[in-house]
Amino acid sequence: MKSDQLAYKYALTAVFLWSTVATAFKFSLQYLSVTELLLIASITSFFVLLIVILIQKKSHLVYLHIKKHFALILLLGAINPLLYYLVLFQAYDLLPAQEAQAINYTWALMLSLLSVPFLKHKLTMPDIIASIICYFGVLVISTKGQPFSLNFSNTEGVLLALLSTVLWSLYWIFNTKLKVDSTVGIFSNFLFATPMIILYYIFTQPIILPETSGILSAMYVGLFEMGITFLFWLKAMQYTSNTSKIANLIFISPFLSLIYIYFILHEVIFISTLFGLTLIILGLIIQQRYNHKR
Repeated sequence: MKSDQLAYKYALTAVFLWSTVATAFKFSLQYLSVTELLLIASITSFFVLLIVILIQKKSHLVYLHIKKHFALILLLGAINPLLYYLVLFQAYDLLPAQEAQAINYTWALMLSLLSVPFLKHKLTMPDIIASIICYFGVLVISTKGQPFSLNFSNTEGVLLALLSTVLWSLYWIFNTKLKVDSTVGIFSNFLFATPMIILYYIFTQPIILPETSGILSAMYVGLFEMGITFLFWLKAMQYTSNTSKIANLIFISPFLSLIYIYFILHEVIFISTLFGLTLIILGLIIQQRYNHKR
């Protein structure tokens, strides 16, 4: 049954929660290493998704999914959450939150570009225009308003943030090979990835008990970035009669995120960030509208 009012409630809840995660990443990394944040957030997300699976009585679907697609799920779990969040959290560790989150929003464009070699999609003129606009926006943000100087605030951080968009796009491209309930698919990835993350943690750093503030903030990341927020978004798409209107709400998120970054992290928000982010959103809107018409 369609209910646009209910769809907007779910969508706006998801947008609000996603708007807080850049701040939560940066706040957590004040107390935790990248690996510790990944470990605690992933374990939290795993148990949250497990509860959802049990409530929805989908455990048998998880078994059937794993039995049929074991190797592919192993690959997907290695990409997300393991590699993707390792790279993304490292980018946030090196960059101001406003830069990292803005660059990360170009993943939808990267998905379109990588669909050309992997899914044999055609690269269109709107895709090319959107790419130029978006990545010029990235250049404006990462050089603090001096795009032609090529003087990046942190080159490694910018490259890692861009790499995170590649990993996230590959994750969704490989997902096109699966026809599975979204909750079942996400939970299966965490079921495979969480033991890998634990082993990675054990072999890469000393085992110590982090501060309470770090643990709680990492649990917040696991709950609202990796866990239930995506389920809210799926619910919104399920109830809406117009998916494009709901999809457009996501463009509120990066600007709302800057408010949290300013008041909680006390980062000075640069004019170049606002201008570059506007360019990124403009490019994504051009791409989205063309793809919707197509």
